[in-house]
Amino acid sequence: MRTADFNYTLPDELIAQDPLEDRSSSRLMVLNRQNGSITHRVFSDVVDYLRRGDTLVINDTRVIPARLFGIKPDTGGHVELLLLKRVEADVWETLVKPGKRCRIGTILDFGDGRLSGRITDILSDGNRLISFSYDGIFEEVLDELGQMPLPPYITHKLKDKERYQTVYAANSGSAAAPTAGLHFTRELMKKITDKGVSIAPITLHVGLGTFRPVKADDIADHHMHSEYYSIPPETSDTIRQTKANGGRVIAVGTTSTRALESAADDNGIVEAKSGWTDIFIYPGYSFKVIDGLITNFHLPQSTLLMLVSAFAGRENVLKAYEEAVRQRYRFFSFGDAMFLTPQ
Repeated sequence: MRTADFNYTLPDELIAQDPLEDRSSSRLMVLNRQNGSITHRVFSDVVDYLRRGDTLVINDTRVIPARLFGIKPDTGGHVELLLLKRVEADVWETLVKPGKRCRIGTILDFGDGRLSGRITDILSDGNRLISFSYDGIFEEVLDELGQMPLPPYITHKLKDKERYQTVYAANSGSAAAPTAGLHFTRELMKKITDKGVSIAPITLHVGLGTFRPVKADDIADHHMHSEYYSIPPETSDTIRQTKANGGRVIAVGTTSTRALESAADDNGIVEAKSGWTDIFIYPGYSFKVIDGLITNFHLPQSTLLMLVSAFAGRENVLKAYEEAVRQRYRFFSFGDAMFLTPQ
């Protein structure tokens, strides 16, 4: 299957630059994945499509302010640093700009020395491993000095850091938000649980690889980035019980989907486990766990669009995207949402 098979035309003005004041007032396109029918709703109406006994799986990762601006003390040169993933306690894989003069042993200072890092290795893709030193707690120092790593297509400055977090964000570690979850409010979550729907958290720390375009002509030749995930025993038990009782498992976002499908055995039983996943889901994949999917509108030729197409059918999805463009939906991270219903 060709990467070009997942292209579509999107006017720039439909790329959402700012979050809505009311998270749940986003538009919601409901796509029946069996027959391709489309219904236009508001996101708060999502509760109407959930049933007592269903389980909603959410990704409780929390985005860290992973973009840092500093200097090289030996030259005074300015550097921009992006934290990609934690390798061990104070060692991170990073993207450094400009990178050519940042060799092994180079010292970088941030916040007038509040945080200092030494490059310990250069990986094959050019990313740097940096060992940090600081006084206090790393997360507090980072919160003081860092900026949110917004996607490259968002050019507006984010006024409130919390608007790039879900209301249920708990476990720090992501370089990007699980954006399908940005539409939920605490009030909406209560309505959902009051209806008898279970909320089951997983954690998948989203990497910036989620924004990388697929450069291979044949999607089978694409090398998927890896991300850390964790399925707690309580969530595993809830999903197992839901399936046994005839309920449905609805994933909030492609990140929750990837975690669940990675943790499932051949019989579709989700195991309580943690680890790294580089699962690449595209048409032809047989889903083992999820029955429905809540997701945003994704970039052309992206792995996320391929995953959605695997679940609902490429033709259905591309027709839905054409309709979304006609109806002036808002796209990408701060945009509107889709619910790919089980039937």
